[in-house]
Order: sequence, then structure tokens, then C-alpha cells
Amino acid sequence: MSALSQPQKRSAKYSANGALAATRPDRGKKSYRWNDENYSRLRRRIDIWLFVLNLLFGLWRDGKKWSYIGGYTEEKRSRRRQKQAAWIRESLLELGPTFIKVGQLFSTRADLFPAAYVDELSKLQDRVPAFSYEQADKIIQTDTGKSVSELFRSFDPTPLAAASLGQVHKAQLHTNEEVVVKVQRPGLKKLFTIDLAILKRITQYFQNHPRWGRGRDWLGIYEECCRILWEETDYLNEGRNADTFRRNFREYDWVRVPRVYWRYTSPRVLTLEYVPGIKISHYEALEAAGLDRKLLARLGAEAYLQQLLNDGFFHADPHPGNLAVSGDGKLIFYDFGMMGQIKANVREKLMQTLFGIAEKNADRVVSSLIELGALAPTGDMGPVRRSVQFMLDNFMDKPFEEQSVSAIGEDLYEIAYDQPFRFPATFTFVMRAFSTLEGVGKGLDPDFNFMEVAQPFAMEIMTNSSASNGNSLLDELGRQAAQMSSTALGLPRRIEDTIEKLDRGDIRLRVRSIESDRILRRMSSMQLLTNYTILVGTFILSATIFWVNAWPWLAAIALVLASFLGVSTFRQWRKINRLDRMP
Repeated sequence: MSALSQPQKRSAKYSANGALAATRPDRGKKSYRWNDENYSRLRRRIDIWLFVLNLLFGLWRDGKKWSYIGGYTEEKRSRRRQKQAAWIRESLLELGPTFIKVGQLFSTRADLFPAAYVDELSKLQDRVPAFSYEQADKIIQTDTGKSVSELFRSFDPTPLAAASLGQVHKAQLHTNEEVVVKVQRPGLKKLFTIDLAILKRITQYFQNHPRWGRGRDWLGIYEECCRILWEETDYLNEGRNADTFRRNFREYDWVRVPRVYWRYTSPRVLTLEYVPGIKISHYEALEAAGLDRKLLARLGAEAYLQQLLNDGFFHADPHPGNLAVSGDGKLIFYDFGMMGQIKANVREKLMQTLFGIAEKNADRVVSSLIELGALAPTGDMGPVRRSVQFMLDNFMDKPFEEQSVSAIGEDLYEIAYDQPFRFPATFTFVMRAFSTLEGVGKGLDPDFNFMEVAQPFAMEIMTNSSASNGNSLLDELGRQAAQMSSTALGLPRRIEDTIEKLDRGDIRLRVRSIESDRILRRMSSMQLLTNYTILVGTFILSATIFWVNAWPWLAAIALVLASFLGVSTFRQWRKINRLDRMP
């Protein structure tokens, strides 16, 4: 539950219609104004589209060199992007829960967005006002059929923490057990329904955009976001996740997972065991408690590798707020709303990936990554294979234990950015978790190396695969021999099929000459430029004649038409200049 940020001191008042207005000192005059139950579709549509239009204007202006005062430089463009990224983060906070969560999801997508935006979105935290105790009581009674006093011996009306999706109260059961009660924000599902419907229209616009939609599957990303957001609103699902996670670590006495009290849990209310601990990034407090920071760094990495490689069920948001340490040195995990799952045959596919990396075979690596779900094929995969081959040839010469997860992730995202493929959410969650844990580990122990901890797990995968499949080297040689013989035997038939298709006219050859294309496009633009110039001259001459003959209105119309065509003439001239500058 500590993943929910502590509510800061704020002035808040409830107006007659129940709308909550809260202002935080650190954000000046900006304020949240969310009507808790009665969200207006029209108002939300206006607010969201105003944000999108401002964003589109900023993106358009970003690429226009003439818009930079004093001349264009890369440094000026970088500063402008940084300011725009900060504005995006603040705007998402103002738009509320849906956009806070979407922004947090996008903070993992360095393959889709510029680094400046991703870095800024990674700072996006749930800094939102708490809702009233009366509203929490109403939700609990509606969902469970019992009032707070009937369910709990004591219930602290002041929340321990508040976030975009809900808030947490400390309570005590009639059996004297201490618990925390997570209550969902009022009207949250109605807000999600409104906002996601608007976001779908926006997604369709970007998907059909000639520039921003090219090579991107924005609709697929939208569907992923919808699935993740709706799963987080179902506290019964979060409870099941917590139980599964707890069972997976039942044999590990150095991991602690809060128990779910199902009798006091519903779709909008989640009651968990109260397990206090020291936040894993509070290094001084860990030192004061006499805990071994080097050991904690290693245990944190081992716990995640166990989730990923052995369980196939992992915590998708292991930031320092969701990980704590008990007084006796046990790791405590919180907040199970966002979890990831990996296919059951992950070991076999990982083996294929390892073999492909070892032999620097980009085709094999790409195929195994697609089967793993780490790559989503979108049309032509040629650029992907070339990018992977480039990485294999240039970045895989260091020993395994000397590799850096963060550096590998940055290289992957730099290659993937603006390419015609995307990483699914599961893959980006894993990469973000690895990077986060590597950062936490280095904070605990400056000499910590995540890949060094991961090496025994990789060796175990290879050993187990060898034991289950016999002699892996002989199997691999046999597989390649079988593949080669199959290709050789099937080659004559494939040649014959190709010749038959050529005879039938089923195969068409398309030859493209870039230079010829450019010349043809330039000729077409020159013809249009000539036509526009003649028309502009004609309308200007007509305006002059009308003016001399005392027909000012006709002269004005002719000048307007001349001005309109003059803009088109200027555009054609710029297009010809761009074609002339093409290599």
C-alpha cells in the first residue's frame, strides 16, 4: 500500500454540488476540480481535446526551424522539448486518474516516445486529494452490505495515503488483527468509461495520421492500456494476484506478502494484513536498523528473477514505494494491481534466444522474441532484423556479467524508436523493472551488478533445458542439419512453383528508382508552381482592373483569391526545395 503517495497538506472544501477543489502549494494556482460522482461528458471532452490540440500544436512547432527565436540549434530544441514534457506531465495531473495512469504506462515506452518525454513521465506520481470519510463509508457499505462500525472495531477516518485510484485507511478487526483497507475513488469506473471512449477517438486520429501513424499500432497500444486500467479497478483481481504471489513465495522465508482478508473484500474494497516496513530506498533507516544493504540488493534481484524465470508471474511495478524491508530483514511487497504473466514455454523460447545470441543469428533471435511476445510483428520485419544484427555485432562482445540492464534497455529503445514495430507492455514492464531494481541495488550497494546475480539463473535455464532435452549441443546440430536437408530437398519444388506463378502472371515485379521518382515528383511540383503563379498574376491583374473601374468589392475578392493561391505557390516552392536537397 505504500505505493500510494502520502497526501500533502492542502486546503480543500466541498461545494454544494459535491465537487472537491483542492490546491497544493507546490503547484501555484493550479487545482484539481473533480466532481466525485457526476462527471460531465461534454466537459471532459472539451478538456481532453484542448490538451490534445495544444500537444499537436507543440509537436508541429517543434519541427519548424523558423519558430526558434534567434535561429535553430539542437540545444534550443532540447530545451523546448524539456519544457513541453514538463507541461505534458502537469496537464496529465490536471486531467485526473485516467491520464495519470496512462502517463505512468507511457513512461515505460521509450520505444514510442522521445527520451525527454519518457524521463518526465517517469516522475509522474499520484498526487491527488483524498476523498471524505463519509464517501469511503458509503462505498464500503454499498459493496459489503455492512457499515464500517459493523466490519471493524476501529477505523481511522484519516487515510494513510491517497492516490488516483483509491486511498488507504488503517483499521482493526473485531479479532484485534491490524489491517489496511484500500477504498476505490468514488465514480472511478464512470470516469474511466467516459475518458477511454474519448481516448479511442484520439487514438484513431493518430493511427490515421500520415506522419504519426506510420508504422505504429496505436490501436493495439490503446487496447493494452484499457486492459491494464480495467484490471486495476477490480480489487477482487488484485486480491487474487496477492494470493498467487504469496503462494509462489511460500517457501522463501525472506519474502513477506500481506495476507488478503476476503471476508472484508469486494470489487471496490480490499482489506490486507498490515505489514509495516522500511522503504527500501531509505538507506539511512536501513543502516540504523542494522540491516545488510549488500544482502538486500542481492535478495531484491533474486526475488524478481524468481518471479520472472521460475514463476512466470511477476510484479509489473516494483518501484521503491512498493518494496520495503521488515525489522528482521525480510523483503515486503505491496500493491498487486499491476502484474505481468509470461507464457508457460518461456524456458524453451529463452533457450532459442540464447542460442541465437551465441551464434549472432538475428533471424533466430527475432523469431524467438516474437514467440516470447517480446516483439510484436507489424508488417515488414526487415528493419527489425537489421537492428538486432547490428546490436549482436556491436554490443554483445562484453562478458555476460559485465552487461548493464539499463544500458541494454537504452540501446534497445534507441534502436526501436521510430521503427515499424513495437514492444508489448509485458516486455516494457520487465525492462523497466530490471532497470529500477538495478538502480535500487546500486543505491544499496555501489558494487552491485544485476547481471552477475542473473548469471546463475541463466545457467540453470540452460542446464535444465539440457537435462530435459538430452544433449543440447547434439540436438542443436541435428536441428540445423534437419533444417538444411529440408531446405535442400524442398528447393527444386519451390523453384518449379515460382516458375509456374510467373507463367500464370501471379508474380509481379516492381522496380523502383529513387532518382526517377524524385525527378517525376519535381516535374509535377514545377507544373503546379507554374499554374499557381499564372493564376496569382491573373487575379492581381484583375484586381487592378476592377479597382480602376471603381469596382472595389470585386477587386477585394480577386485579391483574396490571389492571396490564397499565393500561399499554395509558396508551399509548392518549399516542396521543390526539399526535393532538390534530397540525397
